[in-house]
Amino acid sequence: MRLHLTHHGGLQPQVIAMSDSATSHLLPVFARVDLGFERGEGAWLISTDGERYLDFTSGVAVNALGHCHPHLVAALQEQATKLWHMSNLFKSPDGDRLAARLCEQSFADFVFFCNSGAEAMECAIKVARRYHAAKGQPERFRLVTFEGAFHGRTLGTLAATGSAKYLEGFGPPLDGFDQVAHGDLEAVKKAIGPNTAGILIEPVQGEGGVRSAPNSFFKAFREICDQHGMLLIFDEVQTGMGRTGDLFAYKRLGVTPDIMSLAKALGGGFPIGACLATAEAASGMTPGSHGSTFGGNPLAISAANAVLDVMLKPGFFDHVQKMSLLLKQKLASVVDRYPAVLSEVRGEGLLIGVKAVVPSGDLVNALREQKLLTVGAGDNVVRFLAPLIVSEAEIEESVQCLERACTALSGGRLQKAAG
Repeated sequence: MRLHLTHHGGLQPQVIAMSDSATSHLLPVFARVDLGFERGEGAWLISTDGERYLDFTSGVAVNALGHCHPHLVAALQEQATKLWHMSNLFKSPDGDRLAARLCEQSFADFVFFCNSGAEAMECAIKVARRYHAAKGQPERFRLVTFEGAFHGRTLGTLAATGSAKYLEGFGPPLDGFDQVAHGDLEAVKKAIGPNTAGILIEPVQGEGGVRSAPNSFFKAFREICDQHGMLLIFDEVQTGMGRTGDLFAYKRLGVTPDIMSLAKALGGGFPIGACLATAEAASGMTPGSHGSTFGGNPLAISAANAVLDVMLKPGFFDHVQKMSLLLKQKLASVVDRYPAVLSEVRGEGLLIGVKAVVPSGDLVNALREQKLLTVGAGDNVVRFLAPLIVSEAEIEESVQCLERACTALSGGRLQKAAG
């Protein structure tokens, strides 16, 4: 028997006893469920004991094309026989092609490839700061950010996130972020001063509870940034690459940013991030101002190009929007019938949240008992992050799992609203 330190929610560690066979040498920063998987097929994961689970976590909005999509598998297999790594000291024809495709599909003129969403956000912050410094205004380095946001786990992105829970124990946060209440336009205006470089926001807050704001809110940001010579930065790490029903969420808002970060679904499960920017916003970035050893490696580039191959086929986003409407309608019906367990359905595309009345962790656990995998978020919300290739039958299966979970959580009694 050995003693083991474990942390819960970033608070004080607890000492618990573990048997030697249960001891893991992985740094204990994840509260891992005692469940392991050995393979995946489309929207399904198969556990090490052979059980099938419908996967509506999608690797937390990563496996947008499901597990082992044949086109992605073929692309990676082919690339693995050619070249894995050659350094950004040399040209990357496939990387140039991917960057050109992303620019063609977006507002951007330039792309920087990295390995994760946090790295993409670090690049976005640096691009914004460098933009003003190159124009002779190095004092303009502050960004307006929002309560409930999540931008990553590096020291810079933690400071942008501004959550005390995540910042605890890591010393003074990086200076340069002025956080305001989400949805409070007047607070944004008051936060702007002579040192403000721009505004950083998620089109839909994923980790914060699948929270959105009216399109007028984002249009006001664009006007404010133009008026003050500031940059508008969209964190589309979770909303981008089809998750909200279009390739990028900003297109659904009708508002164009100056800088945008991508990751998660960009590689369909293979680690890759990207920071996109207009030529004007990127005008301060020169050789040596930023870099990455593994960013844009051939394997990641091949995966991302394969993802785009699939997503840009006619009808792909029509399917996402159709499945979104179907799932939201069916979820709303369950909410109506179980008001003691659920209270609201929210979200765009297949970034859908169900606000719980019971503790959201209890609902996640109850759904897992029904062989449906979901993931929690802030505001007592459970996210239903179906792969974008999900079928109508799989949507129906997920809703049946939710019904059974609600029945279990309500003690087996069908809870119907009065009237």
